[in-house]
Amino acid sequence: MSEEERMLSGKLTNPRDPKLVERQRLAHRLTKLYNDTFDDETEKRARLLKQLLPNSSDKLYFQGPIFIDYGTHIKIGDHFYGNTNITFLDSGQITIGDNVLFGPNVTLVTPMHPLRYQDRNFVADNSLPGKEYTKPITIENNCWLASNVTVIGGVTIGNGSVIGAGSVVTRDIPANSLAVGNPCRVLRQITDRDDIRLHKELF
Repeated sequence: MSEEERMLSGKLTNPRDPKLVERQRLAHRLTKLYNDTFDDETEKRARLLKQLLPNSSDKLYFQGPIFIDYGTHIKIGDHFYGNTNITFLDSGQITIGDNVLFGPNVTLVTPMHPLRYQDRNFVADNSLPGKEYTKPITIENNCWLASNVTVIGGVTIGNGSVIGAGSVVTRDIPANSLAVGNPCRVLRQITDRDDIRLHKELF
């Protein structure tokens, strides 16, 4: 089993494996190049995203700047919108559905580390195959993550859910939920009573 296969399966991994480092450096270079583009350089941006996110739809938009660790462990569906300062640490798999919106400063974090410093510190220890493991993140279709949301590895956010600004999502969120807080908790279900057409003051 390669280090990448170990990493994606959630086993302890050495993130300094040469092949992982090679892809990571390319991803970091591509994000820097993307961040140096202007909004109207749509063709250049599309080319860079295709290299950075080869397993994702071409119907997506990142305002930038962005930071993406590998890119190859990310799958994003159609009509994704990411506002400024998006960070994806995709040591583990990140799956994002269709019609998903991210506000500014959203962070998805799949890497995990041992809790004991004796297991975490970078010292020679032949009993451990690595100092890092991962948990995947899944964000289903039609979700909106507002500004400054952080999602921790191992979490699934269900279809149609809204995560309020500043939330830290440490556990699964059911479909069609309004959830906020640190740690993030469900406030209520989103229903037809939330139809924007019922808010006449907005028209």
